[in-house]
Amino acid sequence: MAYTRISDANEITARYMDSILLKERLIDSVVADTKIDFLGETFDSPIMTPAFSHLMQFKGRELTGLEEYSLAAKSLNILNFVGMMENDLFEKIMKTGAPTIRIVKPYADNGKVRDQMQFAEASGAFGIGMDIDHIFGNTGLDIVIGEGMAVQTSDMIRSYIESTKLPFVIKGVLSEEEAVKAADLGAKAIIVSHHHGRLPYAVPPLQILPKIKAALSGRDVKIIVDCGISSGSDVYKCLALGADAAAVGRAMIPALEENGTEGVKKCISGMNDELRFCMSCTGFSKVSDVDDSCLVMP
Repeated sequence: MAYTRISDANEITARYMDSILLKERLIDSVVADTKIDFLGETFDSPIMTPAFSHLMQFKGRELTGLEEYSLAAKSLNILNFVGMMENDLFEKIMKTGAPTIRIVKPYADNGKVRDQMQFAEASGAFGIGMDIDHIFGNTGLDIVIGEGMAVQTSDMIRSYIESTKLPFVIKGVLSEEEAVKAADLGAKAIIVSHHHGRLPYAVPPLQILPKIKAALSGRDVKIIVDCGISSGSDVYKCLALGADAAAVGRAMIPALEENGTEGVKKCISGMNDELRFCMSCTGFSKVSDVDDSCLVMP
């Protein structure tokens, strides 16, 4: 059979995730509890929403998709993320009541970066952060919806972190070296991600995750994983390999588009039920206990 090269990081990620198998441990096991303590708050699940941007109204409904999934996060008592948007839309997100972390783009306009972070804090956001994996494009620095991006130095990121009382999240970490740098700068959490395959041949987040976990040993930095998370068993694998939480992304879009808030609630609730089932079947009663002892790795 001819060898076929695959440069698509999303396909590479899916193949790696699906290659990880689970062993059962049923005797003496109990129904698992999926609650987590995360950055000082208790949530009902380690499943989080993604930092989506540019979701407007689906099927002519009044609210934007961003507001609809934020309402679902509020109802489910899970941590909510949102991405690129102007302050007026972020204000609407905050009115949903969802505990929300705002991920700000690495704009070339540094004043805009600081304004959006300050607005988020003043609006009662749970946290703020930046997706550093949107700095570069194929021809140099990236341009997103007409907005130029810029290189972010360690000094710049440290200044953002020192300017706020909120937990700061760095999104787009895909190496142990960058994870350590983020911790040194004062980040309270990182999101291990290749931003839906922006980098050809990007390492699957779950493949690099154990090295990142080891590199951060003894550091008070939470680890979230995204990219291709579409089931409770995917979330289980993230937890087992060292993550504190996982963000579901494009997998929830069909439910969001079709049925809005109720669709997202059903989608994430189903994933959480599967996570609970996997934990119960492998002998883990709580999320913080999940480890790799029941994984069979490729």
